[in-house]
Amino acid sequence: MTHRSSASTLLLAGCARPPQSAPPRPSHAALPRLGFTIQAGAFAQVEHAARLAESLQAKGLSAVYYQARPGLYRVRFGDYRTREQAQDAAAALKAAGTLEAFQIVAPEQPSLPRPVPQDERGLRANLVETARTYLGVPYLWGGTTTRGFDCSGLAMAVYRLNGLQLPRSSREQFAAGTPVDLDRLRPGDLLFFAPGRRGEVSHVAIYLGDDTLVHASSRGRRIATDRLSGPYFREAFVGARSYL
Repeated sequence: MTHRSSASTLLLAGCARPPQSAPPRPSHAALPRLGFTIQAGAFAQVEHAARLAESLQAKGLSAVYYQARPGLYRVRFGDYRTREQAQDAAAALKAAGTLEAFQIVAPEQPSLPRPVPQDERGLRANLVETARTYLGVPYLWGGTTTRGFDCSGLAMAVYRLNGLQLPRSSREQFAAGTPVDLDRLRPGDLLFFAPGRRGEVSHVAIYLGDDTLVHASSRGRRIATDRLSGPYFREAFVGARSYL
């Protein structure tokens, strides 16, 4: 009984509770690809990148912050059909004082310094490497809030940085993917958990392979890895989803 309570605390601490309605039925449609995006910032402290991401989110933009390399954090946001549309949006934000400088990123341009994948295997490898760059990073979603960089926000950020429009909430993510059996899990798939008595999806992690997952953990309020075979995760596990 004590273990179940601990598991619920661990998993729920990283995610906001979902609405009290039945989860949507899973679909099998591939995730839409991002168009042109805007990159801004070159921060030595993650809190500054988080604060910029928060200000952009307040304007209705899907902004994520990430570690471009050790000690350097950037922000990526938006989804524009053409370079001109992205340029105009960024220029308006700069004129309003939200941005100091920016760069337009083409759909085929990687977020991190690694080759653009030519196949699914390469994309999965990039998803894993992107997720690993968040290890040890505080899961701050915004520098002036207490909401935190929650579990579904982490998954969304990792996918967006690889050009895929993953929905924001864990319930929407669960509904958007194709079900995957445990013995067919592949790196980059998402793992969903429903701690507590209600059985509602409220936590998500990214599968790295070899029984390892990465998620926004309550331990130290940082992005961390755990074992899927651990008793807490096995007990709360409700399913895996693929989006590729």
